[in-house]
Formats: sequence, structure tokens, C-alpha cells
Amino acid sequence: MEITTTLRSVLDRKGTDTWSIPPGASVFEAISEMSTRNIGALPVIRDGHLVGMISERDYTRKVILLGRSSRDTRVDEIMTVDSVTADPHDSIEKCMQLMTKCRVRHLPVLEYGRLLGIVSIGDLVNWIINAQTAAIEDLEHYVTGAYPG
Repeated sequence: MEITTTLRSVLDRKGTDTWSIPPGASVFEAISEMSTRNIGALPVIRDGHLVGMISERDYTRKVILLGRSSRDTRVDEIMTVDSVTADPHDSIEKCMQLMTKCRVRHLPVLEYGRLLGIVSIGDLVNWIINAQTAAIEDLEHYVTGAYPG
């Protein structure tokens, strides 16, 4: 496990299972799916292509705070259209910078225009922590003479 690895490695370890919602679904359906799956965002897919993202943040800011009904509001009315995306070959460092700069917590990973998976900021932080822990253990083994190499 390396800190300088790519999103492909993160997805290989995490898995590429994704759930999505169509743009015409109600916000209530989207929030219900997020609750069931214990996730904070869903890709919005039309004809196999990513057309947006809907998150808990979209729900709170564009439905709840405006006094709208989640059952009467469609996903495509509140989704984030210009989604920030990444390529599976992008580095974890690049994606952390992108997510921080754009203030997003979920990053769809596209390969040849198709959704390959989604990584969260938590996925990337966990990867970095695990990589640092492994590097420290390797250094400790090296210093104490227990290094197998």
C-alpha cells in the first residue's frame, strides 16, 4: 500500500459497487436510498451516463431550507450538474487536492465516460493512514534488523 498510488488501487480494495438514481426520481427516493445504503451521495445516471450527483448537502440546502417537499421535488431539480470527476489513473494526492479545492466529499471515478466507482474523502484519508502505518512499520523493522528484505 503506497501513499502515491492511484484511485484504481483504492477502488480495487474498496470495490466498485455503486448505487445510482435516475434524474426523474423524487428526492425522497434518493434520500431513502442513501439512508438504506448508509451513503452520503448518489450519482444521477441517465442512459448509462453520469449527469449529476445528489448529496445530503443538496437535500438540506435546496429542499429543507427552502421549505420544499422531498416527495414533490425531482432529483434533477436539485442535483449538482457540473460534477467534479476523476480518472482511475489519478493519484490520491491529486484527488485529495481536487476534493478540498472544490469542497466535495464524493468523487465519481469515470473510465471512458462510464462510472467506474465513487470514492469519498473518507476512503482517501483511510488509504493514506493505512499507507503511512505500513511505511512506519517497515521502517521500524528495518531499523531493528527485522526487515525481511
